[in-house]
Amino acid sequence: MDLFSPVTALAGIGPSRAKQLAGLGIESIYDLIAYFPRTYEDRTRLVAISQLEPEQPACFEAMVIRAPQTSHIRKGLSLTKLTVADETAKLNLVYFNQPYTAEQLRYGESYIFYGALTGDYARYQMQNPSFESPNQPGVVTRRIMPVYSLTAGISNKLLSRCVHQALDACLDTLPDLLPQWVQAQYGLCSVREAYAGIHEPASFECLEAARKRLIFEEFFLFSAGLQLLRSRRTQAAAEPCGDLELTPFYAALPFSLTGAQQRAIGEIAADLGGSTPMNRLLQGDVGSGKTMVAAAAVYLAVKNHRQAAFMAPTEILAGQHFQSLSRLFAALDLPCALLTGSTPAAEKRRIKEGLADGSIPFVVGTHALLTGDVAFRNLGLVIADEQHRFGVAQRATLAGKGRSPHLLVMSATPIPRTLALIVYGDLNVSVLDELPPGRQTVDTFLVGESMRPRINAFIRKQAQAGHQVYVVCPAVEESETESLKSAEVWADALQRAVFPELRVGLLHGKLRPAEKEQVMGAFARHDLDLLVATTVIEVGVDVPNATLMVIENADRFGLSQLHQLRGRVGRGKDKSYCVLFTDNRNPDTLARLKALCKTNDGFQIAEEDMALRGPGDFFGSRQHGLPQFKAASLTQDVGLLKQAREAAETALADPDYVRDPSFPALQARIQVLFRDAETTLN
Repeated sequence: MDLFSPVTALAGIGPSRAKQLAGLGIESIYDLIAYFPRTYEDRTRLVAISQLEPEQPACFEAMVIRAPQTSHIRKGLSLTKLTVADETAKLNLVYFNQPYTAEQLRYGESYIFYGALTGDYARYQMQNPSFESPNQPGVVTRRIMPVYSLTAGISNKLLSRCVHQALDACLDTLPDLLPQWVQAQYGLCSVREAYAGIHEPASFECLEAARKRLIFEEFFLFSAGLQLLRSRRTQAAAEPCGDLELTPFYAALPFSLTGAQQRAIGEIAADLGGSTPMNRLLQGDVGSGKTMVAAAAVYLAVKNHRQAAFMAPTEILAGQHFQSLSRLFAALDLPCALLTGSTPAAEKRRIKEGLADGSIPFVVGTHALLTGDVAFRNLGLVIADEQHRFGVAQRATLAGKGRSPHLLVMSATPIPRTLALIVYGDLNVSVLDELPPGRQTVDTFLVGESMRPRINAFIRKQAQAGHQVYVVCPAVEESETESLKSAEVWADALQRAVFPELRVGLLHGKLRPAEKEQVMGAFARHDLDLLVATTVIEVGVDVPNATLMVIENADRFGLSQLHQLRGRVGRGKDKSYCVLFTDNRNPDTLARLKALCKTNDGFQIAEEDMALRGPGDFFGSRQHGLPQFKAASLTQDVGLLKQAREAAETALADPDYVRDPSFPALQARIQVLFRDAETTLN
């Protein structure tokens, strides 16, 4: 059976069941076998009834010593009761609405059961335990049991059966994508052993071997995909920029650039002077001066008779970039325009005409640049700010408006240095690892609720001095299940009961775009003293007058996200502060938050974040352009990632491997891996 056949090709899976499975992202046979368990239950060890512990599921063998009896308590509720025993004790079992157990569990016969004790010491019983005959192979007992993430209508038992059926259908024909030398060199089991072992492990040693193989294979595919992306881009031709003289640009700047900025500009200039399109990531901490590096790239592109487009994720951020860049480029006689969704219609027409005929060489904009009626005469440079806010497809749409234009993507979200070159393997990476002179550090304090009166007094003092304050909450609305500060409720409380004399604004992601822009604009104009917000202000708000950032329930945020929020203050000449509120006393949580208080270095914080958080997605909400890994973790499996990357580079450099009949299967699986990342390798 073909690996990518729909699940309906399996017996017993009709349209209704297929729709339920699709809710789990399972549409093909491959999706089924690649839907790995989220955890496992150890049902391999049998214990005596006397050794069972309350609320601790376990397997035990016992004989039915009192025949099952079913009674109907009320309409829709039946109870089946029986007693079992082994050499150490006896135990009462109860099954709810399972009258068929009375026929399956026979008096005088032994069975293997799996369940957990409930009740008090004097009246322990077990409710609805699984069971099977000891004379048959273990299906629900005496094995390592996979536990899957589920959805409505799909039980663990049903999903296990579907996976088993899919394995039976395709395991013998499953292509082994890793070369034999890779498997031998890195001690990896075969692909058949891996998929059988991850779903139906015979032992924990088999499970670990399966995990290692599948993680390695996933990273191998990822690395090979990045290699193919890079090679495809290097095969494209770009007209080199012949004039790379930057003296007039440097002379127009009102300040000196840092060594890191000059180094990054040199790397970009070298790319622009080459015959293949630049594909570079500019990664720098908050305030490291990425915009001026991008400005140098724009200057060189326009100087060489190309057009440049700078795309930002919000209108506020686009407007801020336009203000700073238009002032700089006015001194260089370089016309520029701002194109956003709220640009007046007549101005939009003028800008689009100028881009089409080439009279406007540089435009700053939002997603408005992606519309079909925006055309360029000679687009040679595309810049995407806050690259994780744009999908690969969106950047490709803008780049498609030119002939193999150069691409520069920028990010203020530091990731650990150990990951950067690997994760962004299809990009060349420039890092701004120093701040411009005069850029101040933000003093950060970790406090509990007992400090609330003092912090409120400090907020009032900052406002009275003419400064502004952010208050960030983890939730938009009040929740019945969690005691988190909600932006809506907290903004109302601060305005009415705490700071009636201050102008308090509210900003969150559920507001309409125009409302968000209005609130952020009011704060930027100092029409508001205090802005209560969710993490929507993490990117795109530049208010130099804001000197205090207060973050409620700080333990609910990742370190890197807290660092991004902190970066909203300290942007002007006045001393700035960040206050982290938490009443969480967990030692690991406190250690994580205290790490933020010790340093303002985003890259160091990223390393701390990865080291302290351990399991989980380092990136928080998934970054666009990165595949969703099923078995691998970018935080826990860095060692295997490095090995797989080396193996993929070596394999793809071997002409015999690329010509091998198995290579199309590798390409097909790479397509599947990158499918959710909006990336195509065609």
